[in-house]
Amino acid sequence: MDVVVYHNPACGTSRNVLAYLEEAGLTPKVIEYLKDPPDRKTLESLLKRMGKTPRDILRKRGTPYEELGLDDPSVTDDEIFAAIAKHPILIERPIVIVGDKVALCRPSETVKALIE
Repeated sequence: MDVVVYHNPACGTSRNVLAYLEEAGLTPKVIEYLKDPPDRKTLESLLKRMGKTPRDILRKRGTPYEELGLDDPSVTDDEIFAAIAKHPILIERPIVIVGDKVALCRPSETVKALIE
């Protein structure tokens, strides 16, 4: 089974999810998204598979979210994608792909549903 984790090693939740997957005997492909951010097409695909919008995956804490005015409901998806392209830290993490399932695994326990 293919497993991919969009991971930030500085994030405790992301580390917990990665440890859980490894303890379950899985060997995930780890993508450190701050070093290797997903392009818009990839993000759109992940969002579609999760049933989420770009706004749903925006990280607020420790990011330029407020400085960029992303809390304004009139900000478009195109503007959000542009902000993410410039500041990948805006992507909430971890996003995990297990086979054909994709989820934003926050809280970390969310990952359990992907491998059961």
